Amino acid sequence: MSVNLLKIQMKTEIKQKALSHLEKVKVMGILNVTPDSFSDGGKFNTFDTALRQVELMMDNGVDIIDIGGESTRPGAAEVTEKDEIARVIPLLKAIKSHFNIAVSIDTSKAGVMSEAILHGADIINDVRALQNKGCLEVVAQSSVDICLMHMQGMPRTMQENPHYKDIINDILTFFTQRIECCEQQGISKQRLILDPGFGFGKKLAHNYQMLAELSQFEKLNLPLLAGISRKSMIGNLLNRDVEQRLAGSLTAAIVAVQQGASIIRVHDVAETVDAIKVLTAVAKY
Repeated sequence: MSVNLLKIQMKTEIKQKALSHLEKVKVMGILNVTPDSFSDGGKFNTFDTALRQVELMMDNGVDIIDIGGESTRPGAAEVTEKDEIARVIPLLKAIKSHFNIAVSIDTSKAGVMSEAILHGADIINDVRALQNKGCLEVVAQSSVDICLMHMQGMPRTMQENPHYKDIINDILTFFTQRIECCEQQGISKQRLILDPGFGFGKKLAHNYQMLAELSQFEKLNLPLLAGISRKSMIGNLLNRDVEQRLAGSLTAAIVAVQQGASIIRVHDVAETVDAIKVLTAVAKY
């Protein structure tokens, strides 16, 4: 085979791989049923408005609905397990009875996980990576998928001077340990999703290094979730308030997809779906 033909073949293989990845990328729509979330606190914490938002996101092409009943923004107040169950479980039941859509529950509490799994949750999205008491055991008794997120510290204090020896390697080490813990508990690796935790115990430079080097986490051979939408890493860089961060959020989402992310967690579903469609169209040529 000539050098030119080899180059053409290699380019074709790269494009085919990129297109195959893009066609599998899923958009996860954020549905916070909390009064104090950083972006949309109080906006969807009534039953009817939450269901209307689900319907709107589905019309706009969402693949997964991610329900959160406790804010994890820096300084957020803790919510009792009882209150979190009261916020998310009736909504989960309503969504599963009215719509054909995958639902993720954003929680770190074993009791909430147990109730969510009982009522049809498809994914448990845990910012503490199943480190809280009882979480591993609850999830091990189910067949749901699990998103393990990296966070340095706790939500109330995580942004108080976070530091790393080598942020990529430190998070890789953390993920490797958590994967081993899951497998020891009988949780198959095939059920796991990894989220490096943009904004969770990271300085501005840490976040952008992670975004630039997100593909480093592909060596763990698991789907990657990127949640960057409207976060302070966008606002602080651009000097934009939360409601002015769409352009920055879309740019970050596209970079994340190009770096290997399989799930993009967003507030702005329609715009993100459109951006990924354009990226997919370009990858065909």
